[in-house]
Amino acid sequence: MTVPQRRRAADASRPTLRDVAQHAQVSPMTVSRALREDAGVSAATRARVLDAVASLGYRPNEAARSLRLGRSDGLIGLVVTNLANPFYSQLALGLEAALADKGMRVMLGNTGEDPARERQLVHDFASRRLDGVVVVPASHDHRHLAPEALGGMPVVLAASPPVRIEVDAVLLDDFGGTWEATRQLIDSGHHRIAFLGLPAATWTGSERYRGYCAALEEAGIPIDERYSAYRQRDVATAERSTTRLLELPQPPTAIFAANNRNTIGAYRAIRARGADVTLAGFDDFELADLLGLPLRVVGYDPGELGREAARLLIDRIAAAARGQASRPQRVVIPTRIVEYG
Repeated sequence: MTVPQRRRAADASRPTLRDVAQHAQVSPMTVSRALREDAGVSAATRARVLDAVASLGYRPNEAARSLRLGRSDGLIGLVVTNLANPFYSQLALGLEAALADKGMRVMLGNTGEDPARERQLVHDFASRRLDGVVVVPASHDHRHLAPEALGGMPVVLAASPPVRIEVDAVLLDDFGGTWEATRQLIDSGHHRIAFLGLPAATWTGSERYRGYCAALEEAGIPIDERYSAYRQRDVATAERSTTRLLELPQPPTAIFAANNRNTIGAYRAIRARGADVTLAGFDDFELADLLGLPLRVVGYDPGELGREAARLLIDRIAAAARGQASRPQRVVIPTRIVEYG
């Protein structure tokens, strides 16, 4: 059985408003009025409806109902890997703003790039019966994020495509942005270009390294592992990795940093040594124009990821309310090259 088939089977097994009406021997309209505590429904009838709800385990989809009415009291979860990174705070602001337009609120969780913590947070959100969740995955194993594993809770992935599950996703053009920035460094005459990367287990880490390698190979430049450093998780480790690169017998003449933390760490090492090195990186960041050295960054709007994730989730909730099944969507946010200094 495919994932969509399992999802439809799970939806079919859930009790409906009509099931509650049949069990309580009233009309579906009466059930709806009783659940709204309509004064026109007698206490005895309401008690019979509530007994049927409890007996069948019925859960009204309040978010879907509210979307149909043009308002929402829904609560949406957001799970990110590192809230200290400005990228995730901007993503959260974009998501929150888009959901606020529908009267929906956001509950935030931070995994610290720990897959076990991610599982705990997501299942906690599901147990609280949130109306949906947006997740920035901490690993390539996404099976615990399948909606059928979360009681049917809709899921949207951000910054990573789904692996072994079928859900909506919003991504950055990680490959294209890195390829373009590296190609521009090559066009400027650089052949010894170092790469300060991210953990390979993440989509962004692997895609950005792939873009770097593709640009070098297309230019006929051999990939030299001496110029690659991985697993920088903060500014301090990126600074230490850059210092080691600058101490090579033939140090790089340019460095591409795979995210804003790596760029800042590389800048600190370059400035401390007074090295003549051109710096490029993925992610624009505040005060980048004040660093006082030539800097090329792969820019984009992180808030757009949040807004698109909200749109995908709202569409998924509304489709479920109509009993419609549709193929998961994938949205890619474009990047641009920004030059400073």
